[in-house]
Amino acid sequence: MARYDPDWVRAHYDDSGSREWDRWDDSPVERVKLHVHLHYVRRYVRPGDRVLEVGAGAGRFTRELAAITDRIVVADLSPGQLRLNRDNAARLDFASAVEAWVECDLCDLRPHFADRSFDTVVCTGGPLSYVFDRRDDALAELHRVLSDAGTLVLSAMSLWGTVHQFLPSVLETDPSANRRILSSGDLTPETIGPGRHYTHMFRAAWLRRALERAGFAIEAISASNCLSVGWADLLEGIDETDPTWRQLVEMEIEACREPGCLDMGTHLIAVCRKT
Repeated sequence: MARYDPDWVRAHYDDSGSREWDRWDDSPVERVKLHVHLHYVRRYVRPGDRVLEVGAGAGRFTRELAAITDRIVVADLSPGQLRLNRDNAARLDFASAVEAWVECDLCDLRPHFADRSFDTVVCTGGPLSYVFDRRDDALAELHRVLSDAGTLVLSAMSLWGTVHQFLPSVLETDPSANRRILSSGDLTPETIGPGRHYTHMFRAAWLRRALERAGFAIEAISASNCLSVGWADLLEGIDETDPTWRQLVEMEIEACREPGCLDMGTHLIAVCRKT
């Protein structure tokens, strides 16, 4: 099993800078993915909730959370991303909704947060995909800081959805490396070589088992963009004010919940209750 390297993750996201904000607008496919994520954030985060946003990055979801509640704690491993989050909060006027910005490791939140400190934890965009062999530790920490019956809104990178999106380059990869990736879900120096983006990609069944093993009851599980992956050129000319765009997002939300579609978006989204 690939091992978690927090120093690599910290450096990677320090170097990413504002791309962690901008990437959600890189293409229509990314914007669809954002809207599907936000559907679950807006549905399950309640006004007045005290929210821990882990792996918050530059604040794209923090701004959305601030429209719901003014009791947010922002947490990230990357000091560079935390600075951007704070700067964006001041620039876009959502800083008053943030109680604190905390540099911390998802796998060990004890130095910073007491048991049952939060009504809701939001962990979107894939932080769980970077902790590799410590995913059970990370989920145990998210469970610990939640109040009884608290809510977790989480997303992680999808194995088959990533293959779906990047099939041409996958087919150019050595078949033996592909077999190792498909069996483990791990993109590591051993499977894709040095100087690349290292992460663990989940199958829906793997994510479900990990969440249940950690003591969560799954209320909803979804793909992020099963219909629109691969159709960026077709969607490029559709304005978000167009009824066609609204219809696409509605269809994505419905299709992504179908059991047969769960593994076909680039991310898996799960909403869970602490049991």
